[in-house]
Amino acid sequence: MGAEGLKSASGDTRWAAARQLAKDPSGVTELASALAVESDPRVREALFTSLAHIQTPEAVAAILSHLRSPDAAVRAGALDVLNTMPEAVAGQLPGLLADPDPDVRLLVCDIVRRLPSAVASRYLCALLEREALPNVCAAAVEALSEVGDESALPYLARCAERFATEPFLVFSIQIVSHRIAGDGRTRGSQSA
Repeated sequence: MGAEGLKSASGDTRWAAARQLAKDPSGVTELASALAVESDPRVREALFTSLAHIQTPEAVAAILSHLRSPDAAVRAGALDVLNTMPEAVAGQLPGLLADPDPDVRLLVCDIVRRLPSAVASRYLCALLEREALPNVCAAAVEALSEVGDESALPYLARCAERFATEPFLVFSIQIVSHRIAGDGRTRGSQSA
C-alpha cells in the first residue's frame, strides 16, 4: 500500500497507509502532505501519530506547522501529539515561545509543562518576563502551577505588577505564588 494509499478515496485505506508509514522515516514528506489536506479526523489522528512515532526533525516540523491552523480540531490534534513528545520539540521551544502568533505562544505553554520541572520553569519564567498579552501570561502561570518552584516567585510578582489592571491574572498569580511558596497546601490540591 505505502504512500500511494494516502491518496485513496477510502478513509480506511488512508488510515491504514498512515499507520503503515509510521515505521518508515522516509515517508515523512508524504505523511506531511497528506496531513495538510486530510479532512477525516480518524485519518488525521493516524497521520499525526505516525509523524510523532518517527520523531525526526522533519516530522516534528510537520506537526508544529499545524499549531497555526485555522481549524481548532487540527490545532488540538497537533498539540495532543506534541504533548507526547516534549523532548523532541525542546529544540524548537525558544522560537515557539517567541512566535509572533500569540496563539502559538499560548499553546506551547502546554507542551513546556511536560518537560522536567526545572527546564519548564525556566522557559515559562522567561516568557513571563517579556510577554505583552495577559492571556498568554495566564497560560504560563497555569503551567507554572504544576512545574514552578520558588525561583519563579519574582517572575510571577513582576508579571502581577505589569498586569495590575487584569484582576483575573493577578488573582491567578497570587494563588500560584502561594502554592509555590508552600502556604500549607500541597501542589495540585483542590481545596478552596
